[in-house]
Amino acid sequence: MTDRPPLTYFPAPRRTLFCSQCGSPIHRRVPEGDNRERDVCDHCGAIHYQNPRMVVGTVPVWEDRILLCRRAIEPRYNTWTLPAGFMELGESTAQGAARETLEEAGARIELGQLFTIIDVPQIDQVHIFYLAQALGPELDPGPESLEARYYDEAEIPWDDLSFRTVSTTLKQYLEDRRRGHLGCHHYTLDWHR
Repeated sequence: MTDRPPLTYFPAPRRTLFCSQCGSPIHRRVPEGDNRERDVCDHCGAIHYQNPRMVVGTVPVWEDRILLCRRAIEPRYNTWTLPAGFMELGESTAQGAARETLEEAGARIELGQLFTIIDVPQIDQVHIFYLAQALGPELDPGPESLEARYYDEAEIPWDDLSFRTVSTTLKQYLEDRRRGHLGCHHYTLDWHR
């Protein structure tokens, strides 16, 4: 199942060269009344703020088994992840998490509580995962997944997980489940593994 070449998506560049309002060149400086460098247009005065990107997803469970998707895209092609992706404009974090679960795994879910919020400042992202109950075992992975399947705890491919946010969320979920209480957790990941 890994013969197909990975789809590659490139996020929009974080630095802009020209103003989106008037087309003039952008300069990087601290605007008056601010305390951080920003992309500023000296021609029209527009300040082009850059904010963290939101990644939203779920921890879907069916009969105590956790849903994972094998990535068909870079980065981390052919590794396993929880269903998640970038939040779209005009949607809530909950709507985005449910959408990503349907797109990546074809899983129908009932969305549960907010579970983990993980700051990843070195790549300007915040990852948010909700708990989710699958409404059935049926899966129909979309083009961003090579496959999707439910894993028992003992089967989770720990050495083949795609991101630290995924392994952090899975470990916390399993720990909470053993304790009998699923809480809401916040982490900040440092640069080191």
